[in-house]
Amino acid sequence: EIGVRLVGSEMCIRDRKQAERVLQSDDDVLPSSPCISVCRMTEATGLCEGCFRNLDEITGWGHRAPAAKRDVWRLIAQRLHDHAKV
Repeated sequence: EIGVRLVGSEMCIRDRKQAERVLQSDDDVLPSSPCISVCRMTEATGLCEGCFRNLDEITGWGHRAPAAKRDVWRLIAQRLHDHAKV
């Protein structure tokens, strides 16, 4: 399961730090994609093991406005936080 496998790992720590950087950046800075090329969906959570996004968030990324991309990053940060508690 994603939460069990990634908690405390370097990948999870790196993802959290990237989320913090994106969320603290200026509004005029285009948020980077959370994709890290570990593209496997977890059936139990419906999230990608690499970027912690669901399919709608992944497929719609290129068409989202910067503010909407930051919203997705906020969701990712919350998911990472929640999984760290597992």
